[in-house]
Amino acid sequence: MSGRRFIGGLAAIAVVAVIVLVATGIAHAGSPSANPNSNGYTISNNTPGFIKNAKDTGAVDPSTQISVTVWLHLHNGNKLDQLVHDQNTKGSSSYHQWLNQSQFDATYAPTSQEVNSVENFLTAHKLSVVTVAENNFYVKVQGAVGDIEKAFHVQIDNFSYNGFTYQSNTADPNINDASGAHVAAISGMDDFGFQPTLVHPTGTGEAYTPIAVGSNPNGLFFESQCFRGVQSHTFTAGSTSATYSGNRYGADISNSSLGHLAPCGYQPSEMQTAYNMNSLYSAGLDGAGQTVVITDAFGDATIQNDANVFSQVYGLPALDSSNFQVLRAPGAVNNPVNNGHIGPGADWAGEITLDVEWVHAMAPKAHIDLVVGPNNGSDLDEAVNYAVVHHLGNTITNSWAGIETGGNPAHFIRDNRILEQAAAEGIDVNFSSGDSGDYNAAVGYNTVSFPSSSPFATSIGGTSLALNADDSIAYQTGWGTNLTKIAKTAAQGNPPMNPPLNEGFLFGAGGGSSLAFAKPSWQSSLPGTMRQVPDVSMLADPYTGVEIIETVNGQLSVGVIGGTSLASPMFSAIMAIAAEKAGHGLGQAAPLLYGLSSSTGTSTPLYDVTNVGSATNVSGSITANGTTTNYSADQLAAPLDGTTSYISAFYNSPFSTNWFVITFGTDSSLTTGPGWDNVTGVGTPNGANFVNAIAG
Repeated sequence: MSGRRFIGGLAAIAVVAVIVLVATGIAHAGSPSANPNSNGYTISNNTPGFIKNAKDTGAVDPSTQISVTVWLHLHNGNKLDQLVHDQNTKGSSSYHQWLNQSQFDATYAPTSQEVNSVENFLTAHKLSVVTVAENNFYVKVQGAVGDIEKAFHVQIDNFSYNGFTYQSNTADPNINDASGAHVAAISGMDDFGFQPTLVHPTGTGEAYTPIAVGSNPNGLFFESQCFRGVQSHTFTAGSTSATYSGNRYGADISNSSLGHLAPCGYQPSEMQTAYNMNSLYSAGLDGAGQTVVITDAFGDATIQNDANVFSQVYGLPALDSSNFQVLRAPGAVNNPVNNGHIGPGADWAGEITLDVEWVHAMAPKAHIDLVVGPNNGSDLDEAVNYAVVHHLGNTITNSWAGIETGGNPAHFIRDNRILEQAAAEGIDVNFSSGDSGDYNAAVGYNTVSFPSSSPFATSIGGTSLALNADDSIAYQTGWGTNLTKIAKTAAQGNPPMNPPLNEGFLFGAGGGSSLAFAKPSWQSSLPGTMRQVPDVSMLADPYTGVEIIETVNGQLSVGVIGGTSLASPMFSAIMAIAAEKAGHGLGQAAPLLYGLSSSTGTSTPLYDVTNVGSATNVSGSITANGTTTNYSADQLAAPLDGTTSYISAFYNSPFSTNWFVITFGTDSSLTTGPGWDNVTGVGTPNGANFVNAIAG
């Protein structure tokens, strides 16, 4: 679409065949994908979609060592679907009657005999077993590409795509052995991977530049009053003059005092107040006795030190061995192979920092388990499975995503089964909804991110947030940002852009209708027949983002960050406090959310996020060579994609010193409105009221 840009680690992909998984009330992810034929068992839908638009540059060196994960079918899939449906249906005899892992394994997990059969096949083809899942979900092996190609009758090639080189199988694998009847998917032959969903408040071509933390940091760094009054600005160059008037966003870039740095950013105490958390803390509800699990990729060597500086600065408890641990997903130590691909712009160390610090900020006494996969491919799913099997905590937060129709569909179905296992065991697994709106700019049609779209995950969308002077919420709207450049850099004298340059859609909360999963029963009041994304939301806009402290290039630094990567850990922290109040885990959050009331008032469990407009959005005119051209607010905010209510404001970037018109509430074709919407879900949690309502 014209004027729209795709941001983040997810590259554009082709339209691929979509498996629609339909069952009564919930998506059925148990259909066999291993189809027998005269040549054995073909693992159908096991080729990723990105290769459709990529250039095949030839075979991968057959001696290259990679790891692959062979996923086995579960048993009694229809029975499991019905059980999870009943566990989340009030009035059912199974309502909130969770299974333990032994009970789940006895009825649904692959058997040891099936695993042995698959192992024997793999080792006979010169592949070394790295690990077997404790619940028999998968067998992970490593070996030479040539041996993997022979075992699965595939060709693995290199592909050039958007300036990066990836590898992938070129067609679906086939297993010419009786063990193929047990195999549901094979992941790892491609290295497209999942990507983190965090973003910085930077526009096209701007570099994110964190600020060094001094030896005695004293709290708040960035301006917390993100929006100012109406201003007028004139930019001139030669005979050209441009004058604009309207709202102003962000502090002056000349500000140098702590607490007022540009553009703006919130600290923990401000978010605790905004989301009505303080009365919970006063009552001793702060996450104590609960564990929030975080899954991420690759790791971050400085995370504990960074998080403890963050804790010192903002008055939070220290993180030590009593309340924080880093765990490695199975195979991480013994498997040196990195066949996960770090996508363009991906920042996994920043993601880990954001996740740990903002779980800690919202649930200060909760224990945090960080489970790290060695790469960003199937190892992330294996990390989630490890957390579920060991029931490390009642809440798991995941701030990573892939385009639903872009990866390996057979692999995604296995992910869905891990999440269904968690749901059956009463574990709430939350995923960020993504940062690229409707994804049309990436793939040419509207879609959503996965695993956020799984009916067994809770999808967390995003908002933009403005505070009053007392840190209460002034207003919030759905997160979606457009930029239009109106004047160039200060070094150039800020000459006007003639005409203004619409850079278009920058980023915004992911949402819309799944193309793969049927609508679960708890979304029966929503439109359509497919799973709707997201379910709930919290702050995600990096232009009204939060402060994090992290080591960047060896320097302890502070910066502002956002993305639905922020919303998911914040929401997960609140769910941990709800479990603390209840005295037990509450299960998947999403089915509980749709039974709560929402409004814009202060006594509601959920704040209903609506579209916000302004009578003083930026408009202006440019006079050049005696001719004046007027620009309306809508023209300067374009493309609006059907949005009619939004806020626009002047913005002087501290990163480039360019002047822009920035918008709030313009999320591609997605719209924010009363009740559930495809940007913010049912709304945002109202701290104490939400916890009291959901804990029952």
